[in-house]
Amino acid sequence: MFKKYLSLMILLGLAMSCKTKNISNDLASQNPIRTQLDLVNLQNDKVEVSIDPGRFVRDTVVYRLPRVVQGTYAVSDFGKYIEGLKGIDYEGNELAVTKQDTNTWMIPNAQNLDRLIYWVNDTFDQEIQGGIGEEIPFSPSGTNIEEKQVMLNLHGFIGYFDSLKNSAYQIGITAPDAFNYTSPLQEINTSKSDDGKTKTSVFYANRYFEVTDNPMMYGETEVEEFMVGNIKIVLSVFSPNGLHTAAEIKETVHKMMLAQKEYLGDLDSTPRYDILLYLSDTEKEGSPKGFGALEHHTSTVVVLPESMQPEALAESMIDVVAHEFFHIVTPLSVHSEDVHYFDYNKPTFSKHLWLYEGVTEYFAQHFQVYEGLIDEAEYFSRTTQKINGSRSNYDDSMSFTQMSENILESPYKENYANVYLKGALIGMCLDILMRENSDGQRSLRSLMAELSVKYGKNKPFTDDNLVNEIAEMTYPAVKEFLNTNVIGSTPINYDVFFERVGLHFDEAQVETNYLQNAGNLIVGADPERGGIKFNDLVENNSFWTEQGAQPNDLFKSINGNEVNLANANQVFGEVFSWKPGKEIEVVLLRGGDEIMIKTTTTPSYTKAKTLVENPDATTSQKALRDAWLKG
Repeated sequence: MFKKYLSLMILLGLAMSCKTKNISNDLASQNPIRTQLDLVNLQNDKVEVSIDPGRFVRDTVVYRLPRVVQGTYAVSDFGKYIEGLKGIDYEGNELAVTKQDTNTWMIPNAQNLDRLIYWVNDTFDQEIQGGIGEEIPFSPSGTNIEEKQVMLNLHGFIGYFDSLKNSAYQIGITAPDAFNYTSPLQEINTSKSDDGKTKTSVFYANRYFEVTDNPMMYGETEVEEFMVGNIKIVLSVFSPNGLHTAAEIKETVHKMMLAQKEYLGDLDSTPRYDILLYLSDTEKEGSPKGFGALEHHTSTVVVLPESMQPEALAESMIDVVAHEFFHIVTPLSVHSEDVHYFDYNKPTFSKHLWLYEGVTEYFAQHFQVYEGLIDEAEYFSRTTQKINGSRSNYDDSMSFTQMSENILESPYKENYANVYLKGALIGMCLDILMRENSDGQRSLRSLMAELSVKYGKNKPFTDDNLVNEIAEMTYPAVKEFLNTNVIGSTPINYDVFFERVGLHFDEAQVETNYLQNAGNLIVGADPERGGIKFNDLVENNSFWTEQGAQPNDLFKSINGNEVNLANANQVFGEVFSWKPGKEIEVVLLRGGDEIMIKTTTTPSYTKAKTLVENPDATTSQKALRDAWLKG
């Protein structure tokens, strides 16, 4: 799911994925549900949608928009953005429809229903200034509707009839002829209007899951395609002010994904993968402010600030897209019944977020050192940051499986972002155990490959059985670790694992960024003053110390942008991407005085316990480390 930027925002404390019934008695005909979206005649950032389900033979049917969508682990309530929903009978007259709750409409006399029509409002405009509001969809799962670009996360436009989620869909989209678009869905028909100004494309989805799992971008987008092994990569980029190009971003993504494919070997299960990148003009009202990405089984939607410098954007794309691409392993190839039979209204959640998000994030970091994109020192630094961030900001004794199963509820939902920290560290520990117990011959990747063969994208595992199945496929040490440190509440003793590979923690001067010291935030919310302040850790950050910053200094403005609790996600999301050499102007408040910092950023360092090679490591420890990091 979404990671680096959202994880930071959660750390700041400012913002914040039932089986289908038999359908034989619901329709007289099994024709696809026909939907139509009009992207030409937009009205006040709204799209008109028509849904033709075919003729019903039952008295009453229920139509829903998703309350929760896969991969978000949060309530989105897409029904909130539906306006003026009407039922139309076969005579063209309006048919009675009753709204039952935010996302649900009941249609009595359904035998007379010809179609539903309604307007869809976009979610980007609903985001509060600076970040994600209460129950506002995270930007990469949201929708945008404007004259030159429409973000079609289709779960925000098209709903489902309760008992027809296994019915096929035909999705007609009428748009200006000049609009670019791509879609992994099968395009079964295309036609132009008589005047050539508009074009209607019709796509086919086998069931509702495919509707929600295949986002599109329509509009002034740039598209680049390239091959990575036997996988076709389609990169679509929308940069509203033309600050970045798809061709420029392609170079970064191509190099990274070649390394990922080498790392995965034959462990892939898709002939095509789509990357949809929306670059947000943060100066424009109504632009998205929840930066990060949302996984789909064979695609990802990414939202990042357009103002990012090319180097910072490249680094973010490597970090974010690498994570999302590895989701083709899990949950695409290895997933539970909760994922396979997802209920968009009242979902149940798997116990194994450590697998879906944790192992995915571990692979996204581990492949970089394994394939030589980063050196071992950088990998050890990132690992140290994950340990520090996990221990400092989340409940280290919380059962990971219990958290996963109850992720929409407190206190579990407040610990969600730990899946990218401790979840990845769980993956690391499993990888070391697999290498150790097989004399370096087996790994977490080989285990995932075995699970992919056993299950695959069309066969889910039973949630309660997974740990025992892994134990049978591996070693007693793996079973003990999962039972003690993942199902159980015992914190992981990382020293024991690092000792196995000849590493230990030692104090050193390490490079850090402008918001953290080796994973620990140096800023935090100040509710009394309604803003963001430096905490005591700023004294150990070389850059800010050199600028004279002190604990409790309140941010007044950064590069001309006033800082408050409402816009902190946006402003500090950009600070998080700062690199050395950037000209900055920061105004701090200290008591009644203003402190002006106008300078060019230099590398920032902190003294911290960091993971380094143990000079006393044995030959066997070094051999295990080489197997772990180099194969």
